[in-house]
Amino acid sequence: MTLRLPCLVTAALLGLGMLGPGTALAAPDDTVEVEADRLDLDQRAGTAVYRGNVHIRQGKMRLRGARVEIQRNDAGELSRATAYGQRAWLRHQPDGQPQPIEGEARRIIYHVAERRVELIDQAELNQGGDHFTGGRLEYLIDREVVQARSDVEGSDKQRIHMTLEPEE
Repeated sequence: MTLRLPCLVTAALLGLGMLGPGTALAAPDDTVEVEADRLDLDQRAGTAVYRGNVHIRQGKMRLRGARVEIQRNDAGELSRATAYGQRAWLRHQPDGQPQPIEGEARRIIYHVAERRVELIDQAELNQGGDHFTGGRLEYLIDREVVQARSDVEGSDKQRIHMTLEPEE
């Protein structure tokens, strides 16, 4: 199932790409704040793993999870951010939009080069009265497209459900 949703603004999920210097998506004056109980950093591998009630904030973006893994490419740029938890969560208030976009899932992955966000396993995506649930929700940022599927590897089928509020 593929839906074009102009109300889901590109900036909403860009926030996941704004996790550090070297990413073209970050606003230069937006400080990144990370709170966690533990950090394991491997400079050679280009990974950072935050554990224990992880909260990441930058500008209007919020990302939370029990564990968040950040991976960088050979150039030191963010290549992927993955949040895990019983309910990993993201929120962003897009400029010019009255309602924030919020997403929850057991796993949230932002693929920087592809400019794509995946919400996997018991996934939910909300903006205002519009609500999407399913096993896997993908948001293609540049195209403003949501793809929803009921199949999640290793899990029971989680059927897709969508509720759209009429525009005023």
